[in-house]
Amino acid sequence: MNCIWIKQRFTVLLTLFDYDRYSDKMKIKQVTSSDRKAIKQFIDFPFKLYQYTEQWVPPMRSEMKKIFEPTYPFYKYGDAAFILAQNGNGETLGRLAVVNNHRYNDFHKSKTAFFYYFETVDDPDVADALFSWGFDWIKSQGLNHIFGPKGLMVLDGFGMLVKGFEHQPVFGQSYNPDYYPGFIETLGFKKVKDVFTGRIDRNTDFPEKVLRAAELVKKRLGFWSPRLRTKAELKSVINDFKVLYNNSLAGPAGNPPITDGDMNAMVSQLLWIADPKLVKLLYKEDEPVGWMLGYPNISDGLKKANGRLFPTGWAKILLESKRTSRIILNGIGIIEDYQRMGGTAILLSEVYNSVMQGSRYDQAELLQLREENINILLEVSNFDIDFHKTHRLYEKFL
Repeated sequence: MNCIWIKQRFTVLLTLFDYDRYSDKMKIKQVTSSDRKAIKQFIDFPFKLYQYTEQWVPPMRSEMKKIFEPTYPFYKYGDAAFILAQNGNGETLGRLAVVNNHRYNDFHKSKTAFFYYFETVDDPDVADALFSWGFDWIKSQGLNHIFGPKGLMVLDGFGMLVKGFEHQPVFGQSYNPDYYPGFIETLGFKKVKDVFTGRIDRNTDFPEKVLRAAELVKKRLGFWSPRLRTKAELKSVINDFKVLYNNSLAGPAGNPPITDGDMNAMVSQLLWIADPKLVKLLYKEDEPVGWMLGYPNISDGLKKANGRLFPTGWAKILLESKRTSRIILNGIGIIEDYQRMGGTAILLSEVYNSVMQGSRYDQAELLQLREENINILLEVSNFDIDFHKTHRLYEKFL
């Protein structure tokens, strides 16, 4: 299967691009908000690059267009440059975004840029040209460090896939060919951390002793988790979720606290497809101390929509959210003072009780487990979870 996929990919690239035509005629073009043609080229490029890659899940074109609008929420606290690599005939060979998030740098007292939306044909010269331009832009911003892949907003995927290329990404997760890591490592990027994705299904062994222990911990330590049933109930705990995100994920993940605008943007996206019973909050008496965010995996709906909401894409996505048997568990967050006290086991057992004992869902993917978060990984290791994908974050000092 892997050999067939690799052969297909190279056939596609050779069909789309004649390497001899552009190797010595490549140019870099900056995409501006007024250049509709360049914006379209930036958005369309991955649709061409991955058109025969079964695993790839397309983004929504309408959402991509928003990042070029001056009113996009990110531009209240950041700047970004978007570029294309093109041959002499104007064919797109690659793309890249470089980002200066002022809130991040003010929070960390740092001079860091992010890179994101990196895509390229299988040619290291294209990657070199894109990042060379990006490095110059970063220096012009007074920055001396680049980190990524990391996007503009909270819900943007992060990390570069380094393991699990044969698997489909879930909603909100990035995908890339296997040659990307080698390209950027050749450019001097070094590993910062890995982020793991695991999956559980009806054959997963949830140790009975762990489930019993979770119940004991709840009783002895005063932990409890509400059962959310409606979207109205979900909206009622949004403020608690914001507190938990900022205290358990933002700081440890290296992000500044989430703003009300970012939270509203995230909530509006998730409420559309949310299944409230998949969202788990953990309380110690009246204090929120942990969370697990779950929602249906709409990747197959996104593939059928092929990046377009209209005329029928929205219906395909909504239908998939109602009938999919797969869910996404987007990370586990436990406030540090309450880690290694059984909170993760409680959250996972709550998901088990809500999902695996029902009839609809058969599989769940657990995202964004960072390798430096030892406490949560130790708790998760009590469960039979198959960690089948790894994304890597890189950095380079300029």
